[in-house]
Amino acid sequence: MEFGFTTAAYVVAAVLFILSLGGLSGQESAKRAVWYGITGMALAVAATLIGPGAGLWWLSIPLIAAGGVIGYQLASRVEMTQMPELVAGMHALVGLAAVFVGFNAHFELGNVLAMSPDGTLPLPKELRQGLEGFAALLAKKEAVEANILRVELSLGAWIGAVTFTGSVIAYGKLSGKVTSAATKLPGGHVLNAGAAGLSLVALIWYLNSGAMFPLLILTVMALFIGYHLIMGIGGADMPVVVSMLNSYSGWAAAAIGFSLGNDLLIVVGALVGSSGAILSYIMCKAMNRSFISVILGGFGGTTGPAMEIEGEQIAIDAEGVAATLEDADSVIIIPGYGMAVAQAQQNVAELTRRLRAKGKTVRFAIHPVAGRLPGHMNVLLAEAKVPYDIVMEMDEINEDFPSTDVAIVIGSNDIVNPAAQDDPNSPIAGMPVLECWKAKQVFVSKRGQGAGYSGIENPLFFKENTRMFYGDAKQSLDTLLTMID
Repeated sequence: MEFGFTTAAYVVAAVLFILSLGGLSGQESAKRAVWYGITGMALAVAATLIGPGAGLWWLSIPLIAAGGVIGYQLASRVEMTQMPELVAGMHALVGLAAVFVGFNAHFELGNVLAMSPDGTLPLPKELRQGLEGFAALLAKKEAVEANILRVELSLGAWIGAVTFTGSVIAYGKLSGKVTSAATKLPGGHVLNAGAAGLSLVALIWYLNSGAMFPLLILTVMALFIGYHLIMGIGGADMPVVVSMLNSYSGWAAAAIGFSLGNDLLIVVGALVGSSGAILSYIMCKAMNRSFISVILGGFGGTTGPAMEIEGEQIAIDAEGVAATLEDADSVIIIPGYGMAVAQAQQNVAELTRRLRAKGKTVRFAIHPVAGRLPGHMNVLLAEAKVPYDIVMEMDEINEDFPSTDVAIVIGSNDIVNPAAQDDPNSPIAGMPVLECWKAKQVFVSKRGQGAGYSGIENPLFFKENTRMFYGDAKQSLDTLLTMID
């Protein structure tokens, strides 16, 4: 009965997680989808606590409560601009949990084997009495199943270690604590290949000996690979990295599920792992990147001298922008991470309302990797109550720039950089971009004259039809709104 209830609860939770993922594909259904996920997770935790092998409530309940309080505090204090760092931090915790579970499974297997008279499994029935939870499950395994468990826990620890250090470095790059430039140690990919080869040797050694030392070697190699892979990826590809690490964390959770014999963990891990991998692939395709090359740290650095940029950046004040907008019939707004940093989304929404009230056509152009997290700009605009039907994806709106009177770029750089098309030596060469320079007039809201997050100079800022609207985006729009009734 106890086992049947847990299985049924896991099935319902799995369905809720699937509905949650499906609902997150649309802005209108996203809020409902989040509640599906919350309900599914609450049900899964409750079923695990009261299911077979339940115990240590005196420790489990306080830890769950403490984790909930910490999570609530973090989520309440983190700004939208810090969401990419928060996501990377959560991935790091999942990876670390996978490593701990892998090592715990190794220790528990060793304890059970130590009870065996001949050092093999399964244990005789008389020795199984008194064993509970995971130990009882291990005691019934055959020798082949024990080896399969070693493979599972090794993969879980390896993927978890890669995810942990990779996510820590991603957090550092996203928060500015680590350079966003692609950085590799001397030897580059050879070091990664060597570490992967040594991991394979350690795995074979561990399967044949069951000793702790090869498992430690395997884990250390994985920690290095995670560090070196993400250090070798430049800032232009960081949105893909966040999505990729999400996939890694899912596969780590699935490996944990196999080790613990937990069907729901396997299902949830597979859902997260596959959806993250698919999203990473879609984003790479949108950036004209090779998926394999990105995850191996093959992009983010220059391949030769960049093209020289001619001309100068011409500034404009709020009065000049307002006058041009008064005469314009069509406007396309391109938001980027700078808008998030300035928390200017409400001002942008108000500007949109006022322009539309004057009968002007206003739309938003969203690049697949705008911001530093997939869907970052969509969330910000939804928060500011910008109508969904005027928020367009790149493929839907790119052809409309030549017939557009004004394009307003707010805190974007790489996604509107013509060097992606014109400079074969640019780190973003070949990446599809929003061709805003084809509009009759372009205004760029930017703090100063420096390069963007990835450190790539943008020829757009020097074009004849571009005017630089310098200053903090929120303050600049505050001034602009006073001039547009």
